[in-house]
Amino acid sequence: MMNQANWHPVWPFPSPADSPSFVSGDPASSRIRIAYFRKPDDRHLFARVWFGPGAEGPPLHAHGGAMAAVLDEAMGGVCWMNDYQVLAARLSVTFLRPLPLDTHTTVEAWIVSVDGRKVSPRARLLDASGQVVAEGEGLFIVMKEDYLTAR
Repeated sequence: MMNQANWHPVWPFPSPADSPSFVSGDPASSRIRIAYFRKPDDRHLFARVWFGPGAEGPPLHAHGGAMAAVLDEAMGGVCWMNDYQVLAARLSVTFLRPLPLDTHTTVEAWIVSVDGRKVSPRARLLDASGQVVAEGEGLFIVMKEDYLTAR
């Protein structure tokens, strides 16, 4: 398991932490609970994630879509935390092993490269023993300045 001694809570998104979010908006959810962290002077984003009974896919295990949604949000979060205002253009998730429900996991997300408006992050989801359960990679595009305000 990763050393979490110097992790500091962070909310990586521009919206308030208590705003409704598809993945991390309800800290009392029976589906997914997420708390985000970062280390001082580190551009990686970390999260502690719990998958509850509402995230069930195969019997007694987390749904692949729930794991993919967490990886997607973490990859977007690491971009926003590092001042890239992005939207996802492409996501790829590789599932390596099933994840039992009621499991506390760790997510790590980081940026691999930036090419103009293209930001390429990666993320991995680790179980309590430190085994990688799923990995994600994506292509995110920096939005034009007025995109979020134009209607």
